[in-house]
Amino acid sequence: MTTMTPEQAAWFAQTFDRLVGNVGQAVLGKAPVIRLALTCMLAEGHLLLEDAPGTGKTMLARSIAASVQGTHNRIQFTPDLLPSDVTGVTIYDQNSGKFDFHPGPIFNSIVLADEINRASPKTQSALLEVMEEGRVTVDGIAHETGRPFMVLATQNPIEQAGTYRLPEAQLDRFLMKTSVGYPDHASTVEILSGASVKDRSLALQPIITTKAVTEMADLAMTVHTDTAVLEYVSRLSEETRNAAEVRVGVSVRGALALVRCAKVWAAAHGRNYVLPDDIKELAQPVWGHRFVLDPEAEFAGSRPDVILARIMADVAAPQERASA
Repeated sequence: MTTMTPEQAAWFAQTFDRLVGNVGQAVLGKAPVIRLALTCMLAEGHLLLEDAPGTGKTMLARSIAASVQGTHNRIQFTPDLLPSDVTGVTIYDQNSGKFDFHPGPIFNSIVLADEINRASPKTQSALLEVMEEGRVTVDGIAHETGRPFMVLATQNPIEQAGTYRLPEAQLDRFLMKTSVGYPDHASTVEILSGASVKDRSLALQPIITTKAVTEMADLAMTVHTDTAVLEYVSRLSEETRNAAEVRVGVSVRGALALVRCAKVWAAAHGRNYVLPDDIKELAQPVWGHRFVLDPEAEFAGSRPDVILARIMADVAAPQERASA
């Protein structure tokens, strides 16, 4: 595979910044979260947002879809939601004498799965195949979602009554987990001054096409990653599995996820090679939700972010940087 050239890296960073700026017109004061969400999309992964209601999660999904000329849909997860309500269903057509597949809302570029933990485990499991494989199998026939495809799921961290905790297998399908949070004072005032505009994303003009998104995603995977950086990621993942407070640490899938994100992150900063600092910046959003803590350690107050920070401090990063 040909390594990304410096010129391609510069173009990638310029386009990425334009996307961040465009989404930022609707989601005010949240550039770091926007950068993470776009990194997730270009690494062809899915994003889990754990946040209070009214912080702009839906606006973020709509704005990203509008910026890349993609389609968008929102699924409100409830206890009575069925798997077919998400994936689609085959219906018999009397005129043709055949069964026709009617695609569900999952067949969009950006899908907002709102309050995903309110749906039953059976409905949650309907997302496992499509999030991993990019396709839905109904009655033995596979239906591709196409590219780009990102599930942006939300869950409320406050009210847990009547919810179903996401199983580890499903959490592992999410490339990143983060939160939007409330805007700062200046951004809040700006939002309030435009109270007459219900949806700021409707005014956004597309920056690139969905085809360009897939091209950027493919290009990002050609970013050079030195063996020393890969060994660093491997050592970090091993230490998460060896930590006394952790029952299940970061899997190989998790390590691959971090490398994929680091490649996009490097390209977004105009580099065609990954630095150890890229790994350090992304470790928390990519790995923080993949820990299964020992019950006693969790009861004693241990937190994945604290454990991960300790591991990052203990494992020495490679000193030499290797450009392509």
